[in-house]
Amino acid sequence: MTKVTIYTDGAARGNPNGPGGYGAIIEFIDSRGQLHTKELSQGYEKTTNNRMELMAAIAALEALIRPCEVFLWSDSQYLVNAFNEHWIDSWIRKKWMRSKTQPVKNADLWQRLLKASAPHVVSWNWVRGHSGHPQNERCDLLATRAADSPGRIPDPGVPAS
Repeated sequence: MTKVTIYTDGAARGNPNGPGGYGAIIEFIDSRGQLHTKELSQGYEKTTNNRMELMAAIAALEALIRPCEVFLWSDSQYLVNAFNEHWIDSWIRKKWMRSKTQPVKNADLWQRLLKASAPHVVSWNWVRGHSGHPQNERCDLLATRAADSPGRIPDPGVPAS
């Protein structure tokens, strides 16, 4: 099974409904020992930071062609803890409700992320944001550039005002 390292980051301006973007970097070494890198990013007209953190992971996992052993690094504790502390298992058991009256935010993206990660063996890892880790910093630059780009698209999960 191919080992892949993924770094992700999301950015939002004027949270919760400002422009935002995500950045993701995929790294793997081929059978000849050569390192390959793929960068992904997209900007959104109106979104939230948590949605962009999820989209970064989704985009990277969906870009993988065959099942891989994935080491995913994110500076979003929310994203990493959802898997490592089994919050997501609880949300599924409760039919995507946090309580009797409060649905899980971004359930559409959590479900998409589960589907994207299903064929892989994923290790969810937290890296402190702005800690100087070069790939995390690069993802932050990609996410910020996407958030500020003129080519942003609407985020269908955030209602227009």
